[in-house]
Amino acid sequence: MSERAPLLTLNGVNTHIGPYHILQGVDLEVPRGALTMLLGRNGAGKTTTLRTIMGLWHASAGSVRFDGADITAWATPDIARAGIAYVPENMGIFADLTVRENLLLAARSGPIDAARLRWIFGLFPALEKFWLLAAGVLSGGQKQMLSIARAIIEPRKLFLIDEPTKGLAPAIIANMIAAFHELKKSSDTTILVVEQNFLFAKSLGDAVAVMDNGRVVHAGAMTALVADRDLQQRLLGLSLDRNQ
Repeated sequence: MSERAPLLTLNGVNTHIGPYHILQGVDLEVPRGALTMLLGRNGAGKTTTLRTIMGLWHASAGSVRFDGADITAWATPDIARAGIAYVPENMGIFADLTVRENLLLAARSGPIDAARLRWIFGLFPALEKFWLLAAGVLSGGQKQMLSIARAIIEPRKLFLIDEPTKGLAPAIIANMIAAFHELKKSSDTTILVVEQNFLFAKSLGDAVAVMDNGRVVHAGAMTALVADRDLQQRLLGLSLDRNQ
């Protein structure tokens, strides 16, 4: 992991959704140039953390700093323009548009860069095969590939990705792991991933943070968590040796 200042830092972040106090003082650092896994049981606050970073929900207390700037109160479009891309759990693709049209819409700065498109086809060959097909008829795994491709069609400083393997078959998950390994090799890529599949988490994570009841209760190197089965059991209620 990088020894430079973290790209993203959350300090004492609280988030309320209506009457519900979801995040209760989240402290989180996302190292530059690394893939950080955000783990925890269902309802721990992981998705709310991503949505708060992205400005879809605003923190009621605390601060979110990105690349030296305080973005706590920024609007979502401004956060996106600052260099953060977000892949929501529901994928966010346009089902009636083709694969090509989905990617064209995501390439906001102009035409798709040909070299970058070839790189994306190398990660997700199915997207080239179904280039002119409506996104709505793709399989679940192919839709997830398209949602990630939309996020990475232009270079970004930080990618926020919510449960990329949810509902996918083991063979597709293996393909997704290989694609993420390639994505990690790209220059200075920083990724924060919410994930429930622990084979995926331990295969790709450089750093890890574990949430419980709206707080980060553990943070460190993924290798240390993988090596400590007692810690896995205490924090997550299961072993990272399990695939699901």
